[in-house]
Amino acid sequence: MPSISKEDYLKSIYKFQNENGDSVSTADIAADLDVSNAATSDMAKKLAAQGFIKYEKYKGLKLTGKGEKIALNILRRHRLWELFLIKVLGLSWSEVHREAENLEHNTSEFLIDKIDELLNFPEFDPHGSPIPQKNGEVPKLPDMIPLSKAVEGKRYQIKNVHDESEDLINYLTKLNLVLNKKIKIIEKLNFDNSMIIENDGENITVSEKLTNSVFVTKI
Repeated sequence: MPSISKEDYLKSIYKFQNENGDSVSTADIAADLDVSNAATSDMAKKLAAQGFIKYEKYKGLKLTGKGEKIALNILRRHRLWELFLIKVLGLSWSEVHREAENLEHNTSEFLIDKIDELLNFPEFDPHGSPIPQKNGEVPKLPDMIPLSKAVEGKRYQIKNVHDESEDLINYLTKLNLVLNKKIKIIEKLNFDNSMIIENDGENITVSEKLTNSVFVTKI
């Protein structure tokens, strides 16, 4: 099993590769993990030598089958822990990401399987992200768009939010923009790309930064 540091790199590479469907730049990984570009390049060489990624300088990083298996296993642990912390311990959805980051590296397969069973083999975590199954399969997300791409006058349902920012989750909670909430797009403002939406019968204005981090399906 790779070290904790290597697991974090593989998980980050998987995230970007899954979003973009292409090779991942070392700069993206460095920014995501808050490390230097030089450290990322050094780690990329080590991961490539161990068969976890394919790496050519200036051409980016790409997971091998071996690397993807590790990344999916870490994501499975992370997302099951998030759901467990909410469902069983009553933590808020803004608190669980940081705790799961610590727990994901130090959980036996036996325990994570028991958590999976206790939660009745869930397919999605508290932020709407798919939980990789024990056999490596990943549940299919519904067809979604960023809230920023939503159309005026239409109704949508929140299905996924980026969970890395605790401040974002806290703000969404304050606005009561939680998972599966139904909203209506009232107006899109060209001046700063903010948006007025109707939520619980009240019109509120949300920023472009928020609308790029929330993903919705059309009702």
